[in-house]
Amino acid sequence: MSISGNDLRASIVVFLVALPLCLGIALASGAPLASGLFAGIIGGVVVGFLGGSEVSVSGPAAGLTVIVAAAIQELGGMPAFTAAVLLAGVLQLVMGLNKAGELGNFFPSSVIKGMLAAIGLILILKQIPHAVGWDTDYMGDESFGEFGGENTFSTLIHGWSRHHAGATLVALLSLAIMLGWDKVLVKKLPRLAIIPSALLAVITAVLVNQILFQGKAGWEIDGDHLVQLPFEGGFGSLFYAINLPDWSAYANPATWKVAVTIAIVASLETLLSLDAADKIDPLKRLSHKNKELRAQGVGNILSGLCGALPMTAVIVRTSANVTGGAQHRSSAIFHGVWLLLAVIAFPGVLNLIPLSALAAVLLLVGWKLSSPALFRHQWKMGIPQFVPFVVTVVAILFTDLLVGIGIGLIVGIFFVLRDNSLSSVMVIQQHDTTLVRFCKDVSFLQKARMRKILRDMPSRTQVVIDGSRSIHIDSDIEELLADFVQSAPGRSIQVTLQKSPLALSPLFKE
Repeated sequence: MSISGNDLRASIVVFLVALPLCLGIALASGAPLASGLFAGIIGGVVVGFLGGSEVSVSGPAAGLTVIVAAAIQELGGMPAFTAAVLLAGVLQLVMGLNKAGELGNFFPSSVIKGMLAAIGLILILKQIPHAVGWDTDYMGDESFGEFGGENTFSTLIHGWSRHHAGATLVALLSLAIMLGWDKVLVKKLPRLAIIPSALLAVITAVLVNQILFQGKAGWEIDGDHLVQLPFEGGFGSLFYAINLPDWSAYANPATWKVAVTIAIVASLETLLSLDAADKIDPLKRLSHKNKELRAQGVGNILSGLCGALPMTAVIVRTSANVTGGAQHRSSAIFHGVWLLLAVIAFPGVLNLIPLSALAAVLLLVGWKLSSPALFRHQWKMGIPQFVPFVVTVVAILFTDLLVGIGIGLIVGIFFVLRDNSLSSVMVIQQHDTTLVRFCKDVSFLQKARMRKILRDMPSRTQVVIDGSRSIHIDSDIEELLADFVQSAPGRSIQVTLQKSPLALSPLFKE
């Protein structure tokens, strides 16, 4: 496997994004911090190698935190829970082998774009508190509700009112470095593109905190405002952190229930993320969804075996990967390699990184996902595309990813059915003659519209009903037409059925 300069730079950016997210999601799930890192490593190296997408990146997902936290409590600890994770991986593998990934082809484009925009806005809203040093919520949270009765907006307000001077300055400096490097210096000196601006910003943040802020009250960034790896370094500490699954847990029906829940939710989130990855892939490639489900199954089997959290394809990491310049799967694989090397070789150095600097990286990713240009583009596409898009954005912002997507899907399906209904039946009025033409299949979903058309037909008129071009006309529609033909003379309406030898419907067969 080869890796290009673009993929190498992108892998470093994804590593910087994934590191705090792996730790934060483990913390929120009530699991050992090492379990989040293990999931990130496996998601990068194994799923990245076996997966069906060139740009998607997998790891522990914020959307599973509530399920994971409840399951650990219900099953009585991590060993029993990781047994459920292993079983969930087996179920995902079976789903992939049985082509369940094709379900991902039924998500409307407007809803997927709404999900991308919502994730971008969530990143901005959630990372601003971290950027100003208010680290009460874990990095990677995507839900509207937070710990202690807080929510996205209340935390945002508290963050501004209780900001940390040093963290705020580091975040602003990091943003300035990344924007200046990418937008100014790299354009003038393209060779500088070999250095990821995010890495340069993080290194600068560490140096500023260690050199300039030392001994300055209110400026030094320490404690909960820094990355906190749970390792001292070396293979020994890594091996010691592994939790083997409790094999006896399979005798408990609750283990099977948790496994089925994880398999379904993780698979749905993966399929959604793959559709989103295809939208932002610069080369516009289409992911192999069944192959990805099989890879996720293998990844979760390994996660269960080593005591890691369950994983999915994650749109935040994927977005960071694409915005970092990735074009091939090697970037996802190497981001997992960097995670592994980090926890073995230099955890002490990583523990010097201010969270506000990493928040700045995520802020830029969020801006690129939810830029005003995306909203303008959806508006120009018309109401049937814009309304599901906006509903999805708002629903995700005020609930969570899966609930918001569900609401967006309902609205999207409504517009699909509405458009299908309008295009299936054409009504042309000319003088005292009305032509009702069935352009394609007419299902029972058009029954309400047909009832209105026939009910509102004016008296003393001629009506021509042409169904010769329709392959299928639902029996409900045929019955409705037969009743109309029977009642038409009483309304002084003359009805002609346009028939054809090629018509498939008995009502219009000549």
